Amino acid sequence: MKPSSFLKRVLASTLLIAGAQVSAAEIAVLSAGAIEPGLRAAATAFQQQTGHTVKITFNTAPQLRQRMEGNPAFDVVIAPPAVIGEFAQAGKLAETRANVGRVGMGVTVREGAPVPDISSAEAIKQSVLAADSLVFNRASTGLYFEGLLRKMDIYTQVEAKTTRYPDGASVMEHVIKAAKPGAVREIGFAPITEILLYQGKGLKFVGPFPAEVQNYTSYTAAPLALGGQQALAQQFVSFLSGPVGKPLFVAAGITD
Repeated sequence: MKPSSFLKRVLASTLLIAGAQVSAAEIAVLSAGAIEPGLRAAATAFQQQTGHTVKITFNTAPQLRQRMEGNPAFDVVIAPPAVIGEFAQAGKLAETRANVGRVGMGVTVREGAPVPDISSAEAIKQSVLAADSLVFNRASTGLYFEGLLRKMDIYTQVEAKTTRYPDGASVMEHVIKAAKPGAVREIGFAPITEILLYQGKGLKFVGPFPAEVQNYTSYTAAPLALGGQQALAQQFVSFLSGPVGKPLFVAAGITD
């Protein structure tokens, strides 16, 4: 007995689904944390479009270097250009690159706390001197801010009231919880994208640094030379800077 046309269609659909399941793969991405909101949105769009899975690990630049030692189990790495250059020089990366975007620095306080004046470089200097506590990370943005305080010749005056963390998430959680007793005027400094992740959850985004002292950190994506999913990694990197991926980064505050 010959199968009906309906049964043929069901069998064909089943075979297509089975084939898609067999061909679906997973890529592992190692990324700097400042671009998290844009990268998660882009990864979700990529998964929906291709059926493949994207697994992301976020770390600071020093941690990225540690993870990339030896033979890391990742397919794509996203980091500042200088760090990408180090990995490329060590022969760890394929040639494909994608400019993901750049992230500026911002200022945050706990909801209900006094809002500092950050309208100019001088205003930031005075707000820092008047603050009870300063919180920032030990990653690239924190290193820049420390350098700025030194350039303003006030770092030695405020060092005792600074609290440093390895990553931006810890900075945000500290400010929300007001971890330092008596720190009524506590100010957090971090990438704008990281602050926005916590806005409405106990934090207030005061605003970006003024243009005269603003610092942008750029991020570049590249496939690993020895990754297990070479072709898919190349496809994902190209997707990030393409017509679907790029606007998702821009919407998350990660600009060109």
